[in-house]
Amino acid sequence: MVERVVATEEAIQLINKLKSIHGPLMFHQSGGCCDGSSPMCYQEGELKVGASDVLLGHIGGSPFYIAADQYAYWKHTQLIIDVVNGRGGMFSLEGPEGKRFLTRSRVFTEEERKELQL
Repeated sequence: MVERVVATEEAIQLINKLKSIHGPLMFHQSGGCCDGSSPMCYQEGELKVGASDVLLGHIGGSPFYIAADQYAYWKHTQLIIDVVNGRGGMFSLEGPEGKRFLTRSRVFTEEERKELQL
């Protein structure tokens, strides 16, 4: 089965560390400027998910949502959540760790697009 969102090993390690500190987590990619252009990590339930948000999948056992308008742009790609050094969004839980989550992507192959019915 094709996954719409995956995470690098480094991202999974950071997710596990954050879970040990904060408990269950959730992610949201809104796509706006500033903080919204990065995947944001919250304690599960801290952000109210709206009817226009799409559950893209799970990374590290945590749900990953994307705003519907962003999904329309990114639906033909697999999101790859990675980690880099630096400060992330001011409300995202990884900030104090000196790391930030980063979204990379790759275009689905024709076979994957068929499986996903795109």
